[in-house]
Amino acid sequence: MWVSILGLILKADDFVRALYIAKKDIREYYLKPPTISWGLVFPVAFTLAFIFKGGRHIGDLIPGLIVLALFFGTTSMASASIVFERKIGSFERLLLFPISYMGIALGKVLGSFFFGLLSLTTTLIVIIPLLLNIYFCSILLVAVLILSAFMFASFGVFISFLIKDPTYTMMILNSIRFPMIFLCGIFIPVSSLPLPIQIVAFALPLTYSVEAVRYSIYNSYDIIPPTMSIFAMILITMIFIIMTAIKIKHTIP
Repeated sequence: MWVSILGLILKADDFVRALYIAKKDIREYYLKPPTISWGLVFPVAFTLAFIFKGGRHIGDLIPGLIVLALFFGTTSMASASIVFERKIGSFERLLLFPISYMGIALGKVLGSFFFGLLSLTTTLIVIIPLLLNIYFCSILLVAVLILSAFMFASFGVFISFLIKDPTYTMMILNSIRFPMIFLCGIFIPVSSLPLPIQIVAFALPLTYSVEAVRYSIYNSYDIIPPTMSIFAMILITMIFIIMTAIKIKHTIP
């Protein structure tokens, strides 16, 4: 029992080794078709579609569009790197490195985190003109976006490890991501949803990010206070990383 627990502990040197794993993932999977199409092209195209459609409610969608870009960017990078490594059998080599399971999980999360920020940057270039006349707390917004990127990356990495057949990863991941878009307050406020669906929304990570970003931009929230959203995101991120480390440990033959 104690050996299993110690195998999940993140050692000090693991941070540096995790950065090397992230660097490798970014270098090798940055230009993979699933990463480009779902991580960069889709968020920008989705954002442009709503901006061109216009309407007086476009400002209400800005927090959701920002979160959407971050969500698809981080999870797409996670699925792409893990899919290809499991498909060609190279992931097992990481298990031979002098790094803990938590370190491997963190390395995978960091690679997705950095790519998610890139995806967000491309979308912000489109959205920033709409934010020029809107008050927002820049420091809080940056902190919330960084925390959201970590949460989405850990979510994407964990889901990718759960899927047994790597070739179906993107299809299964999209079947999870798209329903979340319509349940987490991006287009329809959670408070206006029926109570059973609200309960489902509270169980989804995307909801807390949307609420926190909305507060950072408009200084108001729909149903979840910002302190609760931030605490929930930190907790969810830690849970996903720990569960990923446990899943990696169980992949050892």
